[in-house]
Amino acid sequence: MNALMKILLTSIGLIGLCNACRAQVPPPEARLSNGILEAVVYLPDPTNGYYRGGRFDWSGVMPELKYKGHTFFGQWFETYDPYVHDAIVGPVEAFDPIGYAEANVGGPFIKVGVGALNKLDTLPYHFAKPYPIVDHGTWDVDTGEDCISFTHVLRRGPFPYEYKKVIRLVENRMVITHMLINEGTETMESQVFDHNFFVIDQDSIGPGYVVRFPFAISAQTNRLAPFATIEGREIRFIKALGPTDHPNLRYITGYRPIAADNDITIENRNTGVGVRITCDRPITKLDFWSAAKTLCPEPYIEVNVGPGESFSWTITYAYYTL
Repeated sequence: MNALMKILLTSIGLIGLCNACRAQVPPPEARLSNGILEAVVYLPDPTNGYYRGGRFDWSGVMPELKYKGHTFFGQWFETYDPYVHDAIVGPVEAFDPIGYAEANVGGPFIKVGVGALNKLDTLPYHFAKPYPIVDHGTWDVDTGEDCISFTHVLRRGPFPYEYKKVIRLVENRMVITHMLINEGTETMESQVFDHNFFVIDQDSIGPGYVVRFPFAISAQTNRLAPFATIEGREIRFIKALGPTDHPNLRYITGYRPIAADNDITIENRNTGVGVRITCDRPITKLDFWSAAKTLCPEPYIEVNVGPGESFSWTITYAYYTL
């Protein structure tokens, strides 16, 4: 082997080693505690962040929350890739795209909490499609002992905005407040939903899990059988889910257009713990989805922000033992 070949092979080896090192850099995180609740929160980072996809808001990604020896959230999927649209954990939120229909192919549209993305074709927007992020905007994060605040600013395109999210631990509650400020000249119209990827005590989904609403529920599409049934105001699981099972409800009905009906409770009676989720805005759409390791009630609220105006909402998670 000549000297030049040795140099080339050594260089290739070093490059591979550097790439491996970069791949193993842990995502930046913050740890919160108020003595009752403890939480780990991943921080937005386009280089090393845990989530770098284009579907979900990058703030508030939470791999773990602890309460009285119980755990909530965590990895519910088998294969992790930071760019896959749903390789994400925690009570994460996603906004409908803004300006997608008006954008030219190759032009930008907006996803709040993500940035500006390029439109790939003339087909309708699809949440799983890997639209390139062309402007991440800027993130500012401020961390305290029991709270963390995120501010995301985007100046690109016709929908410049400032988005603020604050997570606070208050006694047995996690309180998440939001504000979206429209700094442009066009009205921002969207919906935002919380996917609520609950993983409770690492317990598989099946008998013992109950999801409760403040109204009698039905759905336009019911794909719960044979794993769960609707009993008045509750979804009750009666059979364990396998790796490829995804019982779900689409377009749940029964709720009124008032904030009091945006009130959902999940209980794992196998491990003796529950969580009640409330929001101060009315539901505009409601779905439910589940997998072998996660339960996901998905309430949507409407977002309509005029030029120079702001829109705010608060979601509260109250944890309790049975």
